[in-house]
Amino acid sequence: MDAGPDGADLAGTGLDGTGLIETVAGRPRDARIDSAVLDAAAELVVEVGYRRLTMAAIAERAATTKTALYRRWSGKAELVHDVVFAQMTRLPPSSGEMESDLRSMVDAARDLFARPVTRVALPGLIADMSADPALAARVHAGFAEVFGGVRERLVVAVERGEVHPDVDPDRLIEVVGGSAMLHILLLRDQEFDDAWAERLVAIVLHGVMR
Repeated sequence: MDAGPDGADLAGTGLDGTGLIETVAGRPRDARIDSAVLDAAAELVVEVGYRRLTMAAIAERAATTKTALYRRWSGKAELVHDVVFAQMTRLPPSSGEMESDLRSMVDAARDLFARPVTRVALPGLIADMSADPALAARVHAGFAEVFGGVRERLVVAVERGEVHPDVDPDRLIEVVGGSAMLHILLLRDQEFDDAWAERLVAIVLHGVMR
């Protein structure tokens, strides 16, 4: 196994499959450590819960040090945010048709919030975001690409006559993401499957009025 710059013996890659080297504070940053830490945090959140999760336990599971963790993340909330939301900060590839893209967005939101790590971490993470404006701003900034991407696709869809010109892309994201979030927070015992996704798509596409 290869030793990273923080003195950890690490092998392979983790959640994002990367092995890139970045430079931080004038020294090389081995992305293999990032991947190992993200993997360790994801495992431990499910095993012990968000509140009992500690940076020390994550460092031990990832075979690195707390210093290495704090060099990369300000604390547990920021680290878990990256574990939970990193894959949601990019839209699925566009099909060229808004209806198909909307289905892909709903499926992506469902898949994100159905993950065990998201189900376990989200209540505590929301509480920490409410108490930490800097963390909330980081989360919002992380979704900037998604909001911009939805806006661009809606502009094209309006030009094609597929979508009403007064549809607000930010509200559309709130409907899709908020529905998935509410489901795991309040309706945990109900199925979170393809049928759920199809019903949400139908509401967004056709509304509720005759």
